[in-house]
Amino acid sequence: MPGVPLEHWHRGLAPTDRSTIMGHFSSSIARPPTVLTVPGLGNSGPAHWQTLWEQGRLDTHRVDLGMWDTPHRNAWVTKLDQAISSAQAPVILVGHSLGCQAIAWWASLSPQPYGWPVAGALLVAPADVDREGAPAELNTFAPAPRIPLPFPSILVASTDDPWVSIERAHSLAADWGSYFVDAGAQGHLNAASGLGWWPEGQALLDRVIEAAGGPHGEVRAPGDARAILARPHDYTAHEARN
Repeated sequence: MPGVPLEHWHRGLAPTDRSTIMGHFSSSIARPPTVLTVPGLGNSGPAHWQTLWEQGRLDTHRVDLGMWDTPHRNAWVTKLDQAISSAQAPVILVGHSLGCQAIAWWASLSPQPYGWPVAGALLVAPADVDREGAPAELNTFAPAPRIPLPFPSILVASTDDPWVSIERAHSLAADWGSYFVDAGAQGHLNAASGLGWWPEGQALLDRVIEAAGGPHGEVRAPGDARAILARPHDYTAHEARN
């Protein structure tokens, strides 16, 4: 089986010395966050907004999950854990499609306290791994985790996404404790959607970063983070609070 079998993750601990990791992160609490993009099945191509953000933002880097066309939950979660562990600052995760499920699975297996080392996440067009007729490549990610994420997050979805219905996306946001944003009819919110740099997504990312930490790098209380996530912006007409 690719990756690290889940039975080897004793009580949710990845095969990593978490105390060492936490000490490493605590020494850099006042640093600006590192943004890690987590693509989905097939990776994100040159016209995808994730790629454009990586090219245009010095703080943004891609997690190389590997096995892009034949993903496996254990392997992807292990790769994501390694990327988070090696980051030099608090981490903001930006997932698309199946990458959102990888983030949720990492969170379900991670013992991290609220907001550290992952300080927040933007989850875009999460793939519905539980739907009838889902591609076989998604099977190892099912069933989707149903636990609140241990960090503030926004989940944004489209009303005509072939990979997830808007109702299912809203349900995932409720399960994960994410603030939900309905982006209207924009397909899978990928390169084919014609988003380009996707400034609305950048605004959502900025909001997650603000919710994640205070002016001196301190982790915000969950209530304070939720208040920031709920501020109006360009998608106001479509937003719904969970």
